[in-house]
This record gives sequence, C-alpha cells and structure tokens, in this order.
Amino acid sequence: MILGDPTTAEGEAHLETCAGCRAYVDEVNAVDTAIRDALSIDVPALSMPALPDVDTANVVSLAERRRARAPVWLATAAAVVMAAVFGVYTYTSSTEFASLADEIVAHMDHEPQSLRVTDVAVSETRLSRVVPASMANLSPSTGLITYAQSCEINGNKVPHLVIQGERGPVTILLLPDEKIDAAMPLEGTSVSGVLIPVGDGSIAIIGEESPESLERIEKNFVEAVSWRT
Repeated sequence: MILGDPTTAEGEAHLETCAGCRAYVDEVNAVDTAIRDALSIDVPALSMPALPDVDTANVVSLAERRRARAPVWLATAAAVVMAAVFGVYTYTSSTEFASLADEIVAHMDHEPQSLRVTDVAVSETRLSRVVPASMANLSPSTGLITYAQSCEINGNKVPHLVIQGERGPVTILLLPDEKIDAAMPLEGTSVSGVLIPVGDGSIAIIGEESPESLERIEKNFVEAVSWRT
C-alpha cells in the first residue's frame, strides 16, 4: 500500500506505527529530492557564433563539382588505358617486321628490365623450365645466367637469357626454329650483336661487349645447344 500511494489516510496512519516503512519512505523522498536538485542546475543559454555571409549566387554544389570533375578523370583514365593498349598492340605476335633481325632488336627494347647487373643466378628450376635439356646443356662455363624467360619471336616460344659479361649484361636468344644462311648484324640504340646460324636454328647474341668477348660467348653457346626439341 505504501508503494501504491503512501499519502492516503490509511497510508499515513500506517507510517505512524511502522518504523520500517517510515524509514523506506524517507529514503525514497531523499532520492527524489536529490534528483530534483540535480535537475535544477542553472544552465547558461546556448549561444551560436555568428556565421559569415555566404554569396549563394556563386556557390557551386558538391554534386555539380563532381560532375564537372568527372570528364577530367575519365579523360585521364582513358588516356592511360589507350597507352597500355597501344603499348601491347605495338609489340605482339601480329606485328610485322621487315626482318628477323628487326624483331629481335625490337624485343630487346620491349624487355629492358632484363639488362641489370647482378651476381645472382637464376634458379636451376627456372632455367630448366625455360631451356629444357633436350634443347641445350648449359654448364657453368657458359656464363653466369641471371635472367631466363620464355618469349615469343616470329610466332615461336624461345628462351631469352641474359648472362653477365665482362662489360655488362649480354642477351642470348636461342632460336631453334629460325634457320638462316649467314650471320646477320644486330644493331640497336645502345647495343649491338650478331645473329648466327647454328644447325637448323640460330642464336642471337647482343650486348656491349668487345667482339672478342662476344666470340667467346658465341663459342660456349654453340657448343651447348643441340636443338632436340
């Protein structure tokens, strides 16, 4: 009854005779008073700072700015894609070259990352995958091979190797399907070499080495290949 309404006559009469209920009611009243006092704190009025005047006539919305910038980003993205497509198109198997020598020189320009000076040889696993034993037996005397990649020349997959020469990297292309009648000079923008006939195929050797050094490299690779593919 006290919790329901202790202010009734019956409640007041009960509180006069029940010390426990009186103590409980006093405790509840004390809590109510504390809550009322807490809610009665004087809070200063909220004041907002004055906002500067905005020239609404010359304001461009965020949506309009995004629409205005979109053509610029689209044009940039389109230019990047076009450059990538053009780069791939200018060197593919469908590209026509005046001669095998021209294609080899163009291929050199296509993979400049292969011509780096290093003393780290390619792994035996990778080398054997690019140059199977049925094609060539590459011994340590052949030279330090630091790059090995299967590339496409004249529609055929061929081993593209790089060895470290006396004056820098030397590129070797093993071409078992490219039979030629006589040696051909290979001249690039900063490199030179020779394409030599070897059996039913040929070998391209390109670098900045002296003629004597290239002859030693040529001899080592001619002795190593067998063209049994």
